[in-house]
Amino acid sequence: MEHQQELDTQGLYCPEPVMMLHGVVRKMKPGEVVKITATDPSTERDIPKFCNFLGHPLLKAEQDGELYFYWVQKKAS
Repeated sequence: MEHQQELDTQGLYCPEPVMMLHGVVRKMKPGEVVKITATDPSTERDIPKFCNFLGHPLLKAEQDGELYFYWVQKKAS
């Protein structure tokens, strides 16, 4: 999936991945997409909650072994 930003949070645990995501999204332009790579299983709960709470669309989520991938789009302003 096309994305403009990448965020690698491998090896980090809650709440660091979501805190880092918040910082990246803040700097993005509306409509841009960030791809997040994570190893913390709690991101399966935390990233969708982040998206719902702040209104950013979670375009896709998938798992490949111990890796979790998420594509989050910054909401229109």
